[in-house]
Amino acid sequence: MAAVNLDRVLTFVPQALQLNQKNIWLTYDKEADVLYLNFKKPSHADDSELLDNDVIVRYENEDIVGMTILNASKKVGRRSQRKAPTKR
Repeated sequence: MAAVNLDRVLTFVPQALQLNQKNIWLTYDKEADVLYLNFKKPSHADDSELLDNDVIVRYENEDIVGMTILNASKKVGRRSQRKAPTKR
């Protein structure tokens, strides 16, 4: 089992709390370099929006239920200039 860098995990905590989501599930597909964030399980997205920063926002009844971050490893250390919508 790989070691976990606790200091790095703890740097994520403030950002996770700022998402204002009750639940957050993260899954990373290293081969595809895609990070999946889900805020509801099960979620049944009925719409999605591709942002100009390779982020797909998934909606269910106009509420954001998840995000798919393409080319995730290339985004390490960078901050997006565009914020994801909170509601449609």
